[in-house]
Amino acid sequence: MPAFAYRAIDPQGKRLTGSADAPTGQALARSLEDRGLVVAEINEEAFGSQSVALGGPSTRDLVEVTRALAALLPAGLPLAKALVASRTLTRGALSQTLDLVRQRVERGDALATALADHPAVFPPMYVGLVRAGEKSGDLDGAFTRLAAQLERDEELRSKLISAAIYPSLLALVGGAAVLVLLLLVIPRFGDLLQGSGAQMPRTTAIVLALSGALREHWPWLFVLAGAVATFGVWAANSAQGARAAATSALSLPLIGRMRRELLAARFARLTAVLLAGGAPLLGALDDVTDSLGDPVARDDVARIRGRVREGASLNRAIAEGSLFPTLLAELVSIGEQSGRLQDFLAKAADVFERRTERTTARVVALAEPAMIVAFGGVVGFVALALLQAIYGVNAGSFR
Repeated sequence: MPAFAYRAIDPQGKRLTGSADAPTGQALARSLEDRGLVVAEINEEAFGSQSVALGGPSTRDLVEVTRALAALLPAGLPLAKALVASRTLTRGALSQTLDLVRQRVERGDALATALADHPAVFPPMYVGLVRAGEKSGDLDGAFTRLAAQLERDEELRSKLISAAIYPSLLALVGGAAVLVLLLLVIPRFGDLLQGSGAQMPRTTAIVLALSGALREHWPWLFVLAGAVATFGVWAANSAQGARAAATSALSLPLIGRMRRELLAARFARLTAVLLAGGAPLLGALDDVTDSLGDPVARDDVARIRGRVREGASLNRAIAEGSLFPTLLAELVSIGEQSGRLQDFLAKAADVFERRTERTTARVVALAEPAMIVAFGGVVGFVALALLQAIYGVNAGSFR
């Protein structure tokens, strides 16, 4: 018999939490209500732990489910049955979470409230847009906009990852080749040349010294790799690490500009989608703040929301900060003056997304030949140094 965790309120208004075994969540709810309790939430413990362990669904699964809901709800299918039908399109954590959401909906909870209890599966932007759709009575439209936004995010992410694969592979293979050359090949030639007693050319001496230093201190390479891995784990699992990584990325010359444009596109797109779903501006900014993964961007959007709440215009609040490009504030200003803020936010998102794609393509186009020339230069320098030494050695010195 499955175990369920529950939250309830007793007749005196006191909140109670606990767990109990029951055939189904509905059976436990009836049992608690018979005791005079008002049930606030029931979750099957096995499902919840599995959802956390699996780390949430893939974006593609979430898009498929969202598309299904966007198609089923306009056809007149009740929400609970639409959730059951969309549940068949996926497996694992998302399927189990949809079953829990359906149970909450059948008990009369709002869909956004049920989704908000599973933040590892449904991001704040997802919940915020569903909440706005429920308030405006356009839930099917909210799911249509959600599916389009998720697909757009996945497409941009795929383009960026695909563009970075070849340069990363080239850097890995080239770096490994240089290490093999300095650690294994050069020392053999060094022993032969130094044994001849001939005077080494300056270039050869430099190469042999570098090879010797690398062979002597090669364990530091593992220390450096471990430090990089530790920093990555720290950045991924702590707020301080994430902030340090985000600040470092924004301070880099080219990467910082690309990062700012990508964050501006994300901010503009999410705000436009939420406004299109019927959310008020302050509520949309709240959801955008929770949806951004970059801590520096979250802080800046929270500052923007505070300024808007104080009565400042959105474009002025954006311009007062240093994170987003100036163009974003200018486009927002035009949108506010023309009464088409949502449209101009969407245009701004398109502009910055295209800029990011073009900049990434240019960087990749330049990085590939640059790395080839760099690694070729290293190999050529080493070969030249060895040839100079070989030709300078007196043949009689080997006797």
